Amino acid sequence: MATEIEYKKTRGRPRSAPGDKPATMVQALDRGLTLLHKLAETDQATLTELAMQTGMVPSTLHRLLVTMQHHGVVGLDEATQHWTIGVEAFRIGSSFVRRTKVAEAGRAVMRDLMEATGETANMAIADDGDVVFISQVETHETVRAFFWPGTRGAIHASGIGKALLAEFSPEEVKRILQKKGLTEFTPKTITVPEKLFSDLEAVRRRGWSVDDEERNLGMRCLASPIFNQFSEAIAGVSVSGPSVRMTPARDDEIGAMVKQAADAITQAIGGRLPTRG
Repeated sequence: MATEIEYKKTRGRPRSAPGDKPATMVQALDRGLTLLHKLAETDQATLTELAMQTGMVPSTLHRLLVTMQHHGVVGLDEATQHWTIGVEAFRIGSSFVRRTKVAEAGRAVMRDLMEATGETANMAIADDGDVVFISQVETHETVRAFFWPGTRGAIHASGIGKALLAEFSPEEVKRILQKKGLTEFTPKTITVPEKLFSDLEAVRRRGWSVDDEERNLGMRCLASPIFNQFSEAIAGVSVSGPSVRMTPARDDEIGAMVKQAADAITQAIGGRLPTRG
């Protein structure tokens, strides 16, 4: 898409005002979001109408619109010179809806999982090569794992991270590793790509992963992926706790419960489990 666009009608492109000053990044973001809200309310509007509704200088307003058009967040009907919300804004909003739906649908399941295992239940998603925790149900135990919502973690040293990586294509996993690397957090962290791929294959076969003190010594985690309607892994659920309670002897028992919980959440959001060859 061209970065500079000419419009024949004056409603589409104004003349620059001599006194316009460049906005700071925060001002530009604030104005852009205000503009999106106004477009969402009116469905479509000309530049002149938007200027009247927002009180923005037309030249500044046009620069914001063209920038957002470049990213697909807004669109312009060349024939009528009406600006509208773009398909990219829909995609971004849909992403939030999907994630919120997963978190809400999983809350009751996670609570049951916590009660059944006696350990903290977590939910996280993958984002830009990391895992981001979005929900948690804490155990009643005094010593427990805790992650604030929004906390980021290394994807290769996380139970949910490895559960998701196991469902990604080898090419996608390689791209993530090239970008993020394999940082060593403890002596048990997997730092060799070949060993990680071998571990991911085992995860994929049994349906659940193990973080065996790979991020924090003394803490273990078991996790399983959650799938959308296209059988794509979009999130993961886990239980985590001290290694003195979550011993390897309990892995099969807890792993089965975690997978059952993940499958229940998949079903609750209308997802489909992948067909294994």
